[in-house]
Amino acid sequence: MNKTDSPEYLARKSVYNRLITVYGRKPVYEILADHSLQIFRLHLADSNRGGGIVDQIKTLATQRNIEICYHSREQLARISRNSKQDQGVACDIHSAGYQPFKQALEQLPGPAQQPLIALDGITNPQNLGMIIRSVTASPAYGLLLPSKGCADISPLVIKASAGTVFKGNILRCESLATALPAFIEKGFEVCTLSSHQATPLSQFKPQAPIIYVLGNETEGVSREIAALSRHRVGIPMANGVESLNVAITAALIAFSGL
Repeated sequence: MNKTDSPEYLARKSVYNRLITVYGRKPVYEILADHSLQIFRLHLADSNRGGGIVDQIKTLATQRNIEICYHSREQLARISRNSKQDQGVACDIHSAGYQPFKQALEQLPGPAQQPLIALDGITNPQNLGMIIRSVTASPAYGLLLPSKGCADISPLVIKASAGTVFKGNILRCESLATALPAFIEKGFEVCTLSSHQATPLSQFKPQAPIIYVLGNETEGVSREIAALSRHRVGIPMANGVESLNVAITAALIAFSGL
């Protein structure tokens, strides 16, 4: 048996695939203080000075029996991926619903598959956090989030999500252009939001598992992704209002099946 096929390796890989890394002293302190969250590891730069909030972070981790790993400043920057804002502190949170899309796709779709919301170029962290909160609270299955072209999951996103980023299903992909064809092959249909020649959302009754794609705050859905779409829906506007904030739109779509 190949080493990468062993049950031990696959189990370990599954754990690492579901980790969300958060950086910054105050965000990490608040996460450690929340006992509802499962913390995998605490990472500290060995250049941190003692005292203050750093000592409080260490105390919380020790009280919760969380492993503390010390790194050089350069190593910690590779872990946090944000050397300018990590303040020498990061931690890994285990989130059961945070996983590569291919891992989730093995079990999708089911006979009563709830819709997915996919994001195409959502760059505003506050919008991303609010979208995560709405999707997590809704009957929708979860969020398809590409690493290219979208905001990273950062302390700002976590704050805007009110902590729900750790509770819902977030399926990771490198880009929608590579992920959506895999969903289409599995039986999903893609639906984009549009204000032109679109079916009103209240009248749209999909006959197959559906992925709603929300586009960039300014440019909308990219041409590459629109070409994969089989449906277009819109939210009728009144009183001369041109459009809604993308986070509001996501909430309306996520709850549209009620």
